[in-house]
Amino acid sequence: MAQYQSHEYDVLVIGAGGAGLRAAIEAATVPGIKVGLICKSLLGKAHTVMAEGGIAAALGNTDERDNWKVHFSDTMRGGQYVNNWRMAELHAREAPARVLELEAWGALFDRTKDGRILQRNFGGHKYPRLAHVGDRTGLEMIRTLQDHGIHQGITVHMEYTVVSLLKDGDRIAGCLAYERERGYFHTFKCKALVVATGGIGRAYKITSNSWECTGDGHTLAYDAGAELIDMEFVQFHPTGMVWPPSVRGILVTEGVRGEGGILKNKEGRRFMFDDIPDNYKAQTADNEEEGWRYTQGDKAARRPPELLTRDHVARCIVREIKAGRGSPHGGVFLDIAWIKQRIKDGEAHIKKKLPSMYHQFIKLANVDITKEPMEVGPTTHYVMGGVRVDGDTQMSNVPGLFAAGECAAGINGANRLGGNSLSDLLVFGKRAGEHAAKFAQQNGAGGKIDEAQIESAAKRVLEPFDRHGSADGPYQIQHALQEMMQELVGIVRTEEEMSRALVGLDDLNKKADLVAVQGNREYNPGWHTALDLHNLLTVSEAVTRSALLRKESRGGHFRADFEKKSDEWSKKNIILKKSGDGSMQISTAPIPEMPPELKQIIEEMK
Repeated sequence: MAQYQSHEYDVLVIGAGGAGLRAAIEAATVPGIKVGLICKSLLGKAHTVMAEGGIAAALGNTDERDNWKVHFSDTMRGGQYVNNWRMAELHAREAPARVLELEAWGALFDRTKDGRILQRNFGGHKYPRLAHVGDRTGLEMIRTLQDHGIHQGITVHMEYTVVSLLKDGDRIAGCLAYERERGYFHTFKCKALVVATGGIGRAYKITSNSWECTGDGHTLAYDAGAELIDMEFVQFHPTGMVWPPSVRGILVTEGVRGEGGILKNKEGRRFMFDDIPDNYKAQTADNEEEGWRYTQGDKAARRPPELLTRDHVARCIVREIKAGRGSPHGGVFLDIAWIKQRIKDGEAHIKKKLPSMYHQFIKLANVDITKEPMEVGPTTHYVMGGVRVDGDTQMSNVPGLFAAGECAAGINGANRLGGNSLSDLLVFGKRAGEHAAKFAQQNGAGGKIDEAQIESAAKRVLEPFDRHGSADGPYQIQHALQEMMQELVGIVRTEEEMSRALVGLDDLNKKADLVAVQGNREYNPGWHTALDLHNLLTVSEAVTRSALLRKESRGGHFRADFEKKSDEWSKKNIILKKSGDGSMQISTAPIPEMPPELKQIIEEMK
């Protein structure tokens, strides 16, 4: 038995983005609870810092008509009603308190003239609802949580990668991790564990996600026996940068459209007016003048079609490109410079409202967004699917294993509204931390860790060093996966293409099992990439199998061979679980009946 440095906590959190930090902070407020936090990168560098537009919460500061009921209804409509309605309800009710709490901890939000938190328009939200800090909201959120969290007695382990969750029988008991810098193994024992590791975007070629988003939490939980749900629903954000090639996929915040930006094809036409879904027609402007008045705060105006849900806008952009009406580099045009025709000192206004976007385009694309349009196109942005959790506690079907943030599922259904991600992190990060601490208190000593589990996991992690002469290296396999998922399981899907993807995934799994790594354990990015392959291949298979089974189009899942919504599929979710022989078991589960009072809210808001 090799000697590993060991650590012991009551609550262990994996991931130091918004959800992980908020979970750790909440657990640490419970007397006697010792909290550990593991992060894959440096503290403060989690993908949450890249969130730009704002935090969705019905504060009603910019429009007093807003309240939690409208927010709940918007979230359910955006998710095409396959959401976990309990999570959508809790989120809408509790988001305002979480934002005010963040303010009390030092977050410096943009302000209304009378000093309240300013809120902006965003896609799918009936009223201006996003509390923001220019277009750098995620950065301010992480700064605030980090500053507050370091005073709570939380022990942070930076630049560690967790490779396996450890169990005692059915119950979670800890994890095995290694230091990315030196390659040393560490064991962590705990009474309760929260996974908050973010998304899966690195399974695709074009993505806004940072390097950490390789499906780690999804796969760790799945391998430990947790169920995954809704994995077919992948969100392709409509506006990522497309030119030059070095910036392809980098996010262009929805805040640009919230501030009045418009989408045009190469003919100069605002094509979003061509296709307004029936369930949004009553809330959407049918002319440019009304749409402009909405972005300027006219409460009698309806939203412009550029602020429809992300899944719809992305498909409209793809339609224009395929019809030959796209921009020179395979996108469409997003124009915020045009507002100078309407606003005095428009150039200064754009720089004030969208400082990051201004600098991003100047420095990376040599484009001045105050003078010329941006070229944009869809980029893989978010996965609505993840670990299946209880709506109130965030605990999975594995006792003691909790999940929060993007690697948990339920609140968003088939499509996430912009800004709901950051409030989701706060609301359910807090709940996960709170209930993980309660579980730790109520279940006494943590489970015992079988040394054989540790040895087996460590052996698997080191195997790439023992192999020689594999035909494909880790980077080649990852690249092949990303190309295949982008082409065959992307924005528009068919049974034939996804069936080919399953064959391709089987082939890539076999190659990954043989992959060899050169060098040693210190500072070895090739090794890190080789270990990421298991996670990426697992979540890619989950997305593909779920998308094959759901024979309809809904939200972020669009099938060219089943273009309509199905009444049958509106009543069930798709569940994935690892079977005893290691294969992926797929089934469906009925969506629980919504209480009459929540049904009534939705009817009133239509």
